[in-house]
Amino acid sequence: MTTDDAVATEQAPPPAPKKDEPGDSFLSHFVHNLWAANTFTVTVLSILLALLIGAVLIVVSDSAVLDTFGYFTARPSDALTASWNAVSTAYADLFKGAVFDPETVRTGTWREALAPISETLTYAAPLVFTGLSVAVAFRGGLFNIGGQGQAVIGTIAAAVAGFSFGLPIVLNLLVALIVGLAGGALWGFIPGILKARTGAHEVITTIMLNYTAGLFLTWLILQKGVQDPGRTDAISKAVAESAQLPSLGGALRVNLGIVLAVLVTAAVAWMLNRSAFGFELRAVGANPAAARTAGISVGRTYTLLMVVAGGLAGLGGATQVLGTAYSLTPAVAGNIGFDGLLVALLGRNRPWGTLLAAVLFGALRAGGNRMQSFSGISLELVTVLQALIVIFIAAPALVKTIFHLRAARSARLGASMAKGW
Repeated sequence: MTTDDAVATEQAPPPAPKKDEPGDSFLSHFVHNLWAANTFTVTVLSILLALLIGAVLIVVSDSAVLDTFGYFTARPSDALTASWNAVSTAYADLFKGAVFDPETVRTGTWREALAPISETLTYAAPLVFTGLSVAVAFRGGLFNIGGQGQAVIGTIAAAVAGFSFGLPIVLNLLVALIVGLAGGALWGFIPGILKARTGAHEVITTIMLNYTAGLFLTWLILQKGVQDPGRTDAISKAVAESAQLPSLGGALRVNLGIVLAVLVTAAVAWMLNRSAFGFELRAVGANPAAARTAGISVGRTYTLLMVVAGGLAGLGGATQVLGTAYSLTPAVAGNIGFDGLLVALLGRNRPWGTLLAAVLFGALRAGGNRMQSFSGISLELVTVLQALIVIFIAAPALVKTIFHLRAARSARLGASMAKGW
């Protein structure tokens, strides 16, 4: 090459970069984000990590499997086979109890085939409401620990309305649901107004109100007019049949509560993203001082926010007592309020993410019952799985480090996935 040719080459402009076609661009973004630290990938890998640790716990808790490790160096195949059989059987029972049992296709009826998913949705319905209660409050900058107490008051109000009014069918159910929602909203109003007027921290007030609601329930059940006259133990009258949530599948336990949960989730999503109140609560949650400067009443927003959060939790309690329990007992609400905290965290405080997280927790609960019955695995292990999933979800940097995930892109698909569900 001559000197003139070299100079001409140096002065020639670099070739223009080739633009990706729209289809190639989307595919490249998808492949890149498939192993990036976005919400979807972190959630899936967190569940896998929890299942792997759960598998180790299953092996450790099985004495028969541990015995095979006593002569592992002599015959390692025995230990590996026994471990695989224990873990695969337990997780197969988890799936069969939560989603679908293939054996029912050949030997059972359609009701038996749909029974697992029915149990999952039955457990999930109240968790959707309590999870939304926590998620909505968090989006407004408040940490609603009082979902349990608000749910308890919701169960009390709905049950008393359900066996006291004696209204016609449909109307009795509507009134019971509305009264349960109002009971939870009233219990949420107390910490909301205290926060707005006195600056009392909502975590402290809601925790105290949880104890108050639980003690009030225990006292109320034993009062004349509420306690079942034919019983001496702590149980109330049964909710009238006209106030019970109708079943969606005859003999199946799933009821109208799950449909109501989906509708309420859609309403909450609209409220947060499309309504003026949703804009105000998000502004207050992001920066209360700036919101106040813009003319938004922070105290009023806090109060209304806790009323809405309490109403959602109260509706979850009403769904519990009108859909499955049908009577008040000291443990009628279970731990749906506290589980709602985990559901909201797993759902990234997004309405539809909270719904999916509630279904996952319902599946673990339903499948855990079958694991206990058929595999001898305790329900405490299912609780450990739930806790591990939440721990890994709450610590995305840990998951990113373990799997060497790339940083999520901020453009196109990466941006939408990084924002959550």
